[in-house]
Amino acid sequence: MTERHVHLPVAAQESVQDFVDQAVKAEELGYDFVWLPETWGRDAVTIMTSIAHATEEIGIGSSIMNVYSRSPALLAQTAATLQEVSDGRFRLGIGPSGPAVIGGWHGEDFGNPLRRTREYVDIIKMVLAGEELDYNGEYFNVSGFRLRCDAPEPAPKVDVAGMGPKAVELAGRFADGWHAILFTPETMADRLEDFERGGELGDRDRSQQQCTLSLTCCALEDGEEARELTRQHSAFYVGAMGTYYRDSLARQGYEDEAHAIAANWMNGDREAALDIFTDEMLDDFTAAGTPERARDELRKFADIDGVDAVSVGFPRAATEEQIHATLEALAPGEE
Repeated sequence: MTERHVHLPVAAQESVQDFVDQAVKAEELGYDFVWLPETWGRDAVTIMTSIAHATEEIGIGSSIMNVYSRSPALLAQTAATLQEVSDGRFRLGIGPSGPAVIGGWHGEDFGNPLRRTREYVDIIKMVLAGEELDYNGEYFNVSGFRLRCDAPEPAPKVDVAGMGPKAVELAGRFADGWHAILFTPETMADRLEDFERGGELGDRDRSQQQCTLSLTCCALEDGEEARELTRQHSAFYVGAMGTYYRDSLARQGYEDEAHAIAANWMNGDREAALDIFTDEMLDDFTAAGTPERARDELRKFADIDGVDAVSVGFPRAATEEQIHATLEALAPGEE
């Protein structure tokens, strides 16, 4: 049975307590896991620690922490500590993010993100296993480091986010799971083949790996308002967040639309960009509308063979009230 997760808002909230309240609400409603993104707002570690102290059973994870702003050894230390404070409920999600964030915010050269991500996974897993580092890679040559506390038992799982075929294959080959975002149901099936091929190359046990699909959702009694909020969110990602999301849409049969959305957005014509993001595209990539419609749209993704968890995310402009309404409408058992 597909698990139901929550992808906490990527947009800034009024306070850390807002994130904690959303996680507590998710736990009360029976969600299995909460994931927290980290971009350029509050840092994820402090918020996840606060959530761990305020909850008892729900899983907690990062989706995603990038592989540039913290060293792999520091990320491993962080994962070990969060596993301790959450009493074994933590799962580490990492990925390269994109050049717009990595170069523009962190001032780092994006380089070869796939190779860098692979080295992060290798090093993090060595540290979490309690091993002394002796690693020679393209990006990292490290030795002599070992946790000065007991290694976590069990070690937290390490997941990788990816959109392109090679990135997804890498997740299957080296990581414990794959985080997917902005895929149609048809394309998810193709990328799952890449994930499973990677698992075969890495001699991994697929039953021990997890595919988590993050899905932008909005379920309101005013279904048109829900869809408009979701359309604005989706167009923003295609138009303003570098080339990754645009390229992903293009690979999935929406090349003309993706480039037109990006061009209009960058030229300041937001309305034109929104007009290009059609209702058909909205239904292909999101679950939005009245509670009944949003549940039907979400079910299309939850029923994909190989998707282990669907993570309910929210539009950037959604209010606290709209977030809670969506949480309630799409909670496990509400189908």
